Amino acid sequence: MAVDVPQLVEQARAGRPRAVARLISLVEGASPQLREVMAALAPLTGNAYVVGLTGSPGVGKSTSTSALVSAYRKTGKRVGVLAVDPSSPFSGGALLGDRVRMSDHASDPGVYIRSMATRGHLGGLAWAAPQAIRVLDAAGCDVVLVETVGVGQSEVDIAGQADTSVVLLAPGMGDGIQAAKAGILEIGDVYVVNKADRDGADATVRELNHMLGLGEARGPGDWRPPIVKTVAARGTGVDEVVEALEKHRAWMEERGVLAERRRRRAAREVETIAVTALRERIADLHGDRRLGALAEQIVTGTLDPYAAADALVAGVTESRRDGA
Repeated sequence: MAVDVPQLVEQARAGRPRAVARLISLVEGASPQLREVMAALAPLTGNAYVVGLTGSPGVGKSTSTSALVSAYRKTGKRVGVLAVDPSSPFSGGALLGDRVRMSDHASDPGVYIRSMATRGHLGGLAWAAPQAIRVLDAAGCDVVLVETVGVGQSEVDIAGQADTSVVLLAPGMGDGIQAAKAGILEIGDVYVVNKADRDGADATVRELNHMLGLGEARGPGDWRPPIVKTVAARGTGVDEVVEALEKHRAWMEERGVLAERRRRRAAREVETIAVTALRERIADLHGDRRLGALAEQIVTGTLDPYAAADALVAGVTESRRDGA
């Protein structure tokens, strides 16, 4: 059933949660009206500060996200939260664990919380996350917090979607820094050692400082990621995290880094949409005799895979032209 997109966007701008929820549902469901939705939202975006929170399972991402919501709400900012959960193996939907932990904000009209399932997408985020962030931005959120699923070494998609990336660690979780250094440890703009009331917190900070010191050389004026200790469950250290985030934002704005990050983010989004459209057109050829013929030629050695791919792309282009 078609929806009245302009009216829905107007309601979302007025802060109506149901309208925001409907827009994100259209995004997640890849609605035929998705292009209309994105066109309507485009002039309204570009104002929200997008903060990504990532880290290994058990470091307290949801609790930290909830604490940050409280801190930002004290300053009067509208906050959107996109909590990416693992997909349910039964329904394919989000398990909603993160949303349960942020139930304290459920009745606050200045906070919008949405759980999204990864639906098999790797990288720690859901495939529809970029467009969902755009919806929250257009809906008037001053800050959008994006919490990834528990990640390991290679799930670093959040660095490409956030203005500022926060990497959370916790003491007492084995050699967590060693496990993270090949991936997520390299993407942080701010590092948070949560559960700092546990034994080993100071040692974790020292080791993290050492690892960061081994990283690429920084010149005068370059950003050096701060390390903040928190006990998010009690709200301890959360104001210091917000202060670090605001300092990073100011540094990026002063040097044009923020605008460049957003341009790169937009470029990746366009590329992803274009590649997805191309894959869909190629998928349409799976039942086409051309693909079978090309596969047969590869098996018999009369054609190499690259030449076959070129022929397939040419076929897609020709089909597109004939259908236009």
